[in-house]
Order: sequence, then C-alpha cells, then structure tokens
Amino acid sequence: MLLAEDDRAIRHALERALTLEGYAVTAVADGVEALAQAHRTPPDVLLLDVMMPGIDGLQVCRVLRAEGDRTPILMLTALVETADRIAGLDAGADDYVVKPFDVEEVFARLRALLRRTSPAPASEPGPARDPQSSDRRIEGAGLRMDLQARRAWRADRELELTRTEFELLELLVRNAGIVLDHATIYDRIWGYDFGPGSKNLAVYVGYLRRKLDAPGAPQLIHTVRGVGYVLREE
Repeated sequence: MLLAEDDRAIRHALERALTLEGYAVTAVADGVEALAQAHRTPPDVLLLDVMMPGIDGLQVCRVLRAEGDRTPILMLTALVETADRIAGLDAGADDYVVKPFDVEEVFARLRALLRRTSPAPASEPGPARDPQSSDRRIEGAGLRMDLQARRAWRADRELELTRTEFELLELLVRNAGIVLDHATIYDRIWGYDFGPGSKNLAVYVGYLRRKLDAPGAPQLIHTVRGVGYVLREE
C-alpha cells in the first residue's frame, strides 16, 4: 500500500494503524513522492490525501489514470461539499473518506476496494443472474455492460465510469426493476453499511445519473424514498 499524507501526525498514525492491521505500508509526504513511488513500485492500493503541497491528491489521481493505471485509490479529504467529493471521483478515485475519520472506516473501505479488485473464488456465490445476462455481458433498462472489458453503454453512447460507478451500475442492471434498499447496496458495493447519516451512496448515485442521463431520454435511476433505488425505464 502507498500512503500519501502531508500532515506528519496523521501520516504516522495511519502508517502505524495500517501496519498493525497487516498492511505493508510505504508512506510519503507529498504528491511528487507519491507519483515517483507508484512508478517505482506499483502498490496494490493507494491512500491519497487531497490537499498536499505541490502536486495534490487529485493531480496524482489524474496522472495515474491518464497513464492507464487502474490501481484502486481511496482519497482522504477535509472537503465536505458534494462538489468537492465529485471532483475526486471525476479525477478517477474509487472512494473517499472525510476527515476527521474513524480508522475503522478507512479499514472497511480499503477491504471493500481490495475485495472488488481480487478475483473471486470459483465457489463464491455471485450476484443474482438476470435471464439476459452472461458471464461477460449483461443488459437491462436500455443499458449494456461488458463485465470483462469493464465497458458500459446507453444505446450507442459509451459511458466513462470509475471502478465504483461501474460496480454500482452492474448491481442495478442485474436487478433492473427491483428496488434495492440502502443497506443491500452498501453491503454489495462497499461491504460495510456506513449508517443512515452517510451521504456516500447518494453522491455516487447522483454522479452516475449525470453520466447516464441524456437530453430527451428518460431517467433510469429512480429514488424510492425511505427505501433505496431502482433502475427502470419509464
């Protein structure tokens, strides 16, 4: 794991906690060091602070994604506005944690990212299969997804999705027409329910809607108040 955090106290505390949790951690203090280390020894996962001197976490993320690096990235941010979090997702981050954070939440999000990037054992049950789905391609509500190539389309328009957006869309397409409650989505996507106060899911759904919606076309992701979300054409 590569940890980039300019605040010395936070960096040392996280490095110590992650090491005790069993991670092999390389800790650096800024974005320049982070990029150099990522190029030198590609990590399994990156934990990046957004606000760093010189090259910040968003720039590190953009550079790696532009190079085709798909290593999972968890952002640490003190910015709490939705627009700020969306900026991180748009840069290519897979998830984020808002400061001040509980280290157990960091552990949970890292486990979820690593679990989703590791091949599942053959005996592990997968998501419910739709009659139109296969091991490689699934369709629903006017959407097509190639799971192996990790590509998705609405009609003829290809969607540019982050890893988490792709996982969320896959879950919705596999269950098109079925209302999925918040707890189920959190469990399937993050492996951890962050509680009723969390805005994490709403942020991802909002950002996914922006990428799915097109002028004159019906909205596909619908909110069922007090319950969750459903993917359907109206």
